[in-house]
Amino acid sequence: MTFKNKIALYYLAATATVIAAVFVIIYFIVSTTVYSNLDSALIYEAEKHLKDVVIENGQLAFDEHAIQEEREHKRAEVIPFFLQIVNTDGTVLAKSANLREQVLDFKNDFTGGERFNSKLSDKAIRQIQIPVIKHGKLMGYLLTAVSLEGTILVVKNLRTVLFVLFPVSLVLLFFVARYLADKNIKPIVRITETTNKITKHNLSERVELPETKDELYTLTNSINELLDRIQNAFEREKQFTNDASHELRTPLSVIKGTLEVLIRKPRKEEEYKEKISYCISEIDNMSERVDQLLLLARFDKSNISLRKETIPLLSLIDNAIHRHRKLIEEKNLQIVMDDSENLSVKTDPYYADMIFENIISNALKYSPSGQRVEIKTINNNKNIVVEIIDYGGGIKEEDLESVFNPFFRSNSLNHKHIPGSGLGLSIVQKAANVLNIKVKLENHPGKGLKAKIIF
Repeated sequence: MTFKNKIALYYLAATATVIAAVFVIIYFIVSTTVYSNLDSALIYEAEKHLKDVVIENGQLAFDEHAIQEEREHKRAEVIPFFLQIVNTDGTVLAKSANLREQVLDFKNDFTGGERFNSKLSDKAIRQIQIPVIKHGKLMGYLLTAVSLEGTILVVKNLRTVLFVLFPVSLVLLFFVARYLADKNIKPIVRITETTNKITKHNLSERVELPETKDELYTLTNSINELLDRIQNAFEREKQFTNDASHELRTPLSVIKGTLEVLIRKPRKEEEYKEKISYCISEIDNMSERVDQLLLLARFDKSNISLRKETIPLLSLIDNAIHRHRKLIEEKNLQIVMDDSENLSVKTDPYYADMIFENIISNALKYSPSGQRVEIKTINNNKNIVVEIIDYGGGIKEEDLESVFNPFFRSNSLNHKHIPGSGLGLSIVQKAANVLNIKVKLENHPGKGLKAKIIF
């Protein structure tokens, strides 16, 4: 059974139960109301004619004058009520003309005006038996009856109509429910069709969102978000594979070529040491690049947890400078610090240190020998800004945005002697996004680069 038919069937079962209950209630109310109205009319008629019962020659009889005035009792086809007087033994003493040779059924055990169903000429009637008391003595009973044929016909017709309507209603409801179910599960059909199109080579497909924001809208949106996460995961894997292949292929080829040359013929010990040292240096570079690639891949995950602390900016700057003290000494660089306000920031020390490390490292690497690197901390009442200014060659204006892309190095041919993989600023940007801070680069008028870290 299809899901659409299951929905229609469940809806039909629930609706059938409700309809059946409603029909039973309707039947009960109508039946009770009809019999109640009939009994009210019967009691009224009996009490009215009880006044017409008189004693003649010691026996009960109808007041002929009163009966003559009740002209409806003279014609059987018109008179709806039948009257009869009996004594305490049930002997008929008098009766209305419309009874003719027939008599009403007398119940010996009914003494208090009970109502009951009976038969008259094989026709159903409703009857009441009222005691007639004269001068404090029970003289007999007044029997009053009315035809039940009309009432039974009404109730029977109602029952027939309800029995016919019930299955007809269920059939109609089934098709209506099936139509509504088909309409409501269209988003599920679209989800199925879209997901069937998705492969590892085609992850861009998305399920069209329904117009109404209901449970199916939430489901569709969740599936689209899941597809986004899957696509991002595949892209990260693909990017990491491409990046690793790009970065490791060349140094591996260099190492292989160097070792192949080394074993072609016997060489001096100094040559072996030189080539092996060169290979070790390349392996170190490869290891550093793999670490950077893994770091970039980790930044793409959404579950990074932060451990924020209040850290003096001078501490972050000093740590980065201390790691490169050998390079500073070799190039005779002058570090000019301006942290007059002793500013601090609340941030994660690991990622903040990563940002300062890469930016200060770049400033030192690209600064000419004997130059200075200026570092300033500024509090402009809105943000705390750290400016790192070097006086190297700067960056082409058209490359200022591209330098944050992995492996991009602006004007790399002019500084091939400066080691680097083009991953540092990519790491900086991703770390800044994690910390919700901004890093901006702009060319310094004095021929150099100014990097701004804005907290």
